Amino acid sequence: MNDNKIFDFSDAAGIIKDAIVRSRYQAAKLVNKELLGLYYAVGRYVSDNSRVGSWGKGAIRQLSENLQKELPGLRGFSESSIKRMREFYEQWSAILSNRPLLMGDLENRSLSMNETQTIALLDKIVDLNLLVRHIDDWEMPDISADLFFRVGFTHHTEILAKEKSLQGRLFYISKCANGFWSVEALKTHLRGELYLREGTMPSNFLQTLSVQEQAHRALRSFKDEYLLDYVNIEDDDDPDERVLERGIVADIKRFIMRFGDKFCYIGNQHRIIFEEQEHFIDLLFFNRELHCLVAIELKRGEFKPQYLGQLQFYLSLLDDFVRQPDENQSIGILLCKEANRSVVEYAVRDYNKPMGVATYKTRNDMPETWKDALPDIEDMRKLLEAAPDESEGGE
Repeated sequence: MNDNKIFDFSDAAGIIKDAIVRSRYQAAKLVNKELLGLYYAVGRYVSDNSRVGSWGKGAIRQLSENLQKELPGLRGFSESSIKRMREFYEQWSAILSNRPLLMGDLENRSLSMNETQTIALLDKIVDLNLLVRHIDDWEMPDISADLFFRVGFTHHTEILAKEKSLQGRLFYISKCANGFWSVEALKTHLRGELYLREGTMPSNFLQTLSVQEQAHRALRSFKDEYLLDYVNIEDDDDPDERVLERGIVADIKRFIMRFGDKFCYIGNQHRIIFEEQEHFIDLLFFNRELHCLVAIELKRGEFKPQYLGQLQFYLSLLDDFVRQPDENQSIGILLCKEANRSVVEYAVRDYNKPMGVATYKTRNDMPETWKDALPDIEDMRKLLEAAPDESEGGE
């Protein structure tokens, strides 16, 4: 039975008004996380009543007008804004982890239905049970809750309106959060379909991976350039890639963070014996999303077409002697100092193993002004250890 039908629609503005007032009482200045929680909860409330409940045509417009009367000067709750809140809830409710209703939410049975509905809504807003309390239980792929909450509601509504794929939406949310994009910058990138164009490394994935969904996943899993700012290589003419490899392996966690959290490190200089000869793959990973081995070969110099022949040979060895029966075809990535995209695309097209080429920049490649702006890790650790505990004292 739908409890929303028990009370009249005219009570809805009062219920939401009480939720807003009490929420403001709990936090004099709502931070972005709390605002998103408020809009999500209001969106759910409006969706439940307007989609399957008893509200009729024009109800949201009337709701907005009633809210303005109840709270003169209230901003952000126009008819169109409330509809965007409903859309925000409906688009993300299937992705976010919803919790069962706690007994404490409605424990005061002596309350009237209006008061009970208000408290149920407050529980979702003030405590943010739907979005915050069980944040570790989220099942949202490829993005952290922290990034999601950094992005303002207007940015979220633009992304929901202009980008329909989940991966695309997560891409733009991450870009907004990390790049501090303005709404106008976001609109520009949405119009230019940045998600479909940016960072796609030159590869032959579409030609060599028979399952198109797997091919597109592979394209999204790799960028055309990686910033390895934690690797410090002296500016010399030494062509030995082991110097770069040692810098990466010394902090493999950061390397994986640059590539993505779906990568699992297997080892460096991974040995395969074939016909009594030893062959060594610079770095070997397993990607949980692609469900395949990923071999990474490192080159300190410029891309050369002959490098692909060696990489293809390694992929053949992996597929024949290392890959498990339930795993997908192995993928190879050539990580070079420099690469001409047109040359790479021409060189890689006739190979039958899935391979791509990306470039990298180390700390040495960054402008001096950027290097100076980067804090020393040890200095930062000392500052953090010496920082006062903000939880003590204060208002």
